[in-house]
Amino acid sequence: MSDFLVFLRRFFAEPGRVGSIIPSSRFLCARMLTHVDWANAGVIVELGPGTGVFTQAILQKKRPDARYLLVERDHQFRTMLRDRFPDVPIREEALKLGQYMEEMRLGKADVIISGLPFAIFPETLRTGILDQIESALAPDGLFITFQYSLQLKSELQARFQRVETDFTPLNIPPAFIYTCRNSLEGK
Repeated sequence: MSDFLVFLRRFFAEPGRVGSIIPSSRFLCARMLTHVDWANAGVIVELGPGTGVFTQAILQKKRPDARYLLVERDHQFRTMLRDRFPDVPIREEALKLGQYMEEMRLGKADVIISGLPFAIFPETLRTGILDQIESALAPDGLFITFQYSLQLKSELQARFQRVETDFTPLNIPPAFIYTCRNSLEGK
């Protein structure tokens, strides 16, 4: 079954958990990964990878010794990801990110990339996941996410010292990209 049909089915099955009816575009993927310092990213986490659009690109860009963790709640997406990327560890719940990282002895994440639809999450879930991200991120780490509105911007600005916003119309729907750092200097 094509990724489009899987996304469409999962969206209608769980509209409060799946934020789009189709996978992210290659254009969004390229824009999201632009600011990552791949040579220095030793621990990479991807939240909400869906069918693995970003996962494929990250695997091509990351250094060979980098540790990589996927966190995907949807059972069908997890099954697809395990089939496509059998060497990448996959866990189920973003609210347990810190626990997973501790169990795997990953230390802090240099990069956390998220495809989670924060705008449709209840406030307590959104806050809990963002708390986990903040706690798991290295002091000079990078958190990158995309959303279909600017609703999340003020919350990210309250949590991170530096939040850059980008936009790509070459996605369905068009997307805003947030690149967040806790240091004022970009790498």
